[in-house]
Amino acid sequence: MKHLRRNFFKLIGVSFLSTILLPYKFLYSVTKKIINPDLTEKQKDIMLNEATERPYSSPLNHEKRKGFFHCANCGAKLFSSDAKFDSGTGWPSFTESLPGAFKTKIDYSLGMKRIEYHCANCGVHHGHVFADGLQKKRFCSNGLCLIFKPETNL
Repeated sequence: MKHLRRNFFKLIGVSFLSTILLPYKFLYSVTKKIINPDLTEKQKDIMLNEATERPYSSPLNHEKRKGFFHCANCGAKLFSSDAKFDSGTGWPSFTESLPGAFKTKIDYSLGMKRIEYHCANCGVHHGHVFADGLQKKRFCSNGLCLIFKPETNL
């Protein structure tokens, strides 16, 4: 009888977790809209499944021209080139975003608390924001999520 009761509570617990927690990621992903039909599979994986590109693989790491960085999915203006810096992490990094460019959520996927940011316009994942040093922010972005538009093409 004891085992039946324990198995019953296990079943109830698993049912609760599967009906409450598992759909959360699915429901959250529904708010993401694919706007750019030309996104590569890797871009879709990063933007929709919150994956990460390999460090030091983005040509935007070396971008030094004046201009703005836009969302590769919807084209929203996200960062000014004035905020870009070389963090040494292997991903394009910025000290600040343009006002209202992103929404954030807490991410525990690696067993630690991180702040994940998503395009406020289309909802796709871009990267994580960290508090480095003296409370300064570092927006660590996947380069595949960004399109750089030089000042002359604005």
